[in-house]
Amino acid sequence: MTARSKLGQNFLCSNEAVGRIAAALGSLEGRTVVEIGPGRGAITGALAAKAARVVAVEFDAELAAALQTQFAPERVQVVMQDVLEFDFAAAAGEAGEKLLVAGNLPYYITSPILRTLAASHTAIDTAVLMVQREVGDRVTATPGGRDYGLLSVLVQMHGSVERLFDLPPEAFSPAPQVHSTVFRWRMAPRFAELGVDEKDFLNFVAQTFAQKRKTLANNLRAAGVRPAAAIAAMERAGIEPRARAESLPIELLAALWRALKAEEAGVKGESR
Repeated sequence: MTARSKLGQNFLCSNEAVGRIAAALGSLEGRTVVEIGPGRGAITGALAAKAARVVAVEFDAELAAALQTQFAPERVQVVMQDVLEFDFAAAAGEAGEKLLVAGNLPYYITSPILRTLAASHTAIDTAVLMVQREVGDRVTATPGGRDYGLLSVLVQMHGSVERLFDLPPEAFSPAPQVHSTVFRWRMAPRFAELGVDEKDFLNFVAQTFAQKRKTLANNLRAAGVRPAAAIAAMERAGIEPRARAESLPIELLAALWRALKAEEAGVKGESR
């Protein structure tokens, strides 16, 4: 099968990497695994050898047809669909338990796929994903580094992440111009633990990282937060006035969100 560059197709051809990815999911006995972008079926075969069922979500019609002839339908269900439209909740319901997810994510839609998986966290147990190395750097970044940002917080708020290994271009055919990273994402959302509303908090985090060169206070003001409220909330949360969002761990970002909500509640109370 010829790779289509417009679909970001770079097929994994390292047997060692295939084995490590399948093993990173843990025991596959009796489990349903959703594979994103199975391509030529390298990882699919390793998963199907041990899992009860593999749901291979492939956007390319030619590849999907080839996969259907390559694997027995009782072991591998090929779904020709955009993964951004795939119903993970329905698949989990059919499986009767949370899903395992694996995939070599197309570079051009990696972030949207990660957001889709985050939104489907109630249906997913663990995901082992291959991404462009710079995306892997961002997903696993810690506060204080240049890679720490909105994507870091989005992923880590939905569960723990662990960088497993990197792969060179020659592990793929055709070889991309970038290195790749494989990481494991164990879903365990932290919103209730940190006392924040999921949608509102993530919107807030996007505002705090809107312009990384600006201070946190300036980004909050640009988002419409009153300067006095921003300063008071930062002081209440124990954050320095000149701090930038990239220096704050998730726990402090959550503390700031709660402090701002308290400030808003106080203003509303005074107006009444």
